[in-house]
Amino acid sequence: MTQPTTAPSLAKNKQKKDARDIRAEAAKIANSIKTEGQTPTETKAIANGIQRGMEMFLRQQSEKTRDLDKRTKKVKQLASQLTQQKIAEESEEIKVFHKQSPLPWVLLVVSWMLFVMVGVLSF
Repeated sequence: MTQPTTAPSLAKNKQKKDARDIRAEAAKIANSIKTEGQTPTETKAIANGIQRGMEMFLRQQSEKTRDLDKRTKKVKQLASQLTQQKIAEESEEIKVFHKQSPLPWVLLVVSWMLFVMVGVLSF
């Protein structure tokens, strides 16, 4: 009975495959720049140096990618917080009721009373 493969084992297999690819590519580059009279040991040393350089480059790139992902996540988080704050402020502004002053109504009533009194007294 076979066990299902898990994500960590798949990641390890991929890492091993990448390491094998890097090793093979480094050997190919080392052989392509090989000079006359170079021993196989020297070629292997050059291939190892190229391999280390490639691995270091890939590590740096993955670190940059992780850093960029973290930054974009923070920006998205801040943007969502900002929109939530704007929505909350807008809802608070909508809930504010302005109490009207009774002064216009009092003046209207007084003016009509004066109009009626002037009209009654003039007859």
